[in-house]
Amino acid sequence: MKATLTQIRSYERSVQLLLLNQFTINLGFYMLMPYLAQHLSGTLGLAGWLVGLVLGVRNFSQQGMFLIGGTLADRLGYKPLIVAGCVLRTVGFAALGLVDSVPGLLAASAATGFAGALFNPAVRAYLAADAGERRVEAFALFNVFYQAGILLGPLVGMVLTGVDFRVTCLVAATIFALLSVVQIRALPARRSEQAAETAAATSQSVLSQWRGVVRNRAFLLFATAMIGSYVLSFQVYLALPLEVRRLGGEGESGTAAVALLFAASGLATILGQTRVTAWCKRRLAPGQALTWGLLSMGLAFLPLLAATAVPVPDAGPGRWLLAAVPPTLAALLLALGTMIAYPFEMDTIVRLSGNRLVATHYGLYNTICGVGITVGNLLTGAALDAARSAGMSALPWLTLLVLGVACAGSLFGLHRTGRLTQTAAAPEPAVT
Repeated sequence: MKATLTQIRSYERSVQLLLLNQFTINLGFYMLMPYLAQHLSGTLGLAGWLVGLVLGVRNFSQQGMFLIGGTLADRLGYKPLIVAGCVLRTVGFAALGLVDSVPGLLAASAATGFAGALFNPAVRAYLAADAGERRVEAFALFNVFYQAGILLGPLVGMVLTGVDFRVTCLVAATIFALLSVVQIRALPARRSEQAAETAAATSQSVLSQWRGVVRNRAFLLFATAMIGSYVLSFQVYLALPLEVRRLGGEGESGTAAVALLFAASGLATILGQTRVTAWCKRRLAPGQALTWGLLSMGLAFLPLLAATAVPVPDAGPGRWLLAAVPPTLAALLLALGTMIAYPFEMDTIVRLSGNRLVATHYGLYNTICGVGITVGNLLTGAALDAARSAGMSALPWLTLLVLGVACAGSLFGLHRTGRLTQTAAAPEPAVT
């Protein structure tokens, strides 16, 4: 931890502030969102389909608008979009706690989602720009702060929601309001050497910029190959808790096993990310690190696959261990794979963009992966249902294992052909 703090201090103020911002963003978000569905269905008494609609609007407003947010960041500057996103989320979170009409809830949900689409690409592009040649290490630290917010947020939210969910909403809104003020006052403006790039970007039409990004074949191939990493890592929130509940039950023992799952994943990242990144950077090329990261994520489902061959005890410590240990091992291996791949993934996007329109590339990348997560989760859910109905408990874990190996193979192919080191073509002249 001391080495991590020393590394943080070695960066300039803007990078340090961006790291702190991401922790605070995740703290505020995850203290509220895990408890929103219960508030909507329980306190407000909304039908299940309306709860799904409100949550779906938030997801679509974020995933579907990442490209818009990234484009605006490249044209208007990173800082204005970061501040605008935090202000909008302040309004959205406050509204979620204060309104109870369906139109109001839909508007608030859309605002919170679009806020993420505004600041997420801008934060990553800003961090990449100011970290310079130390991008990989900066994104490793970024993931530490990111996971710390995810780990702490639900714990704070649980305490506040025990009082009243509206209190949780207002506290989360206050956090984003304070974060907005801090960024307005303390986040440095874009550097002077970035001004020429911004001017060149704004001289082109938006459609011209988008056409240039879409024609970047190496970038699109990379984004498609990386969809698997997001589908696999998301299983910490989907398939693994479902498996824990299936074996451990809905009581306190099942809850403890799920808590162990999340704690192991988050703490492993917080404690190990910088060491893993330093080791990988010394020994592996970026493409090799990405390949090993995806392969590790695929192999994460081997413990669950092996557990399907073990007879399930009727009750007692043996059943709890079967419910807790294989999913926790899977979560740890998923965390390891993410630690290996994530910093090099973020760096590769910058390199494939040719260091131009970086936020736009991040925005399109997030949109592609977001669509992939949605489709992947639908297929995973179908595999889980099919496994239960057909008595083939190994099916979902085998499917996810194959997905990880296939994506790792795709990344290895891109690495061997040199496509992960290509840069974007020069922009077309502006049309007047």
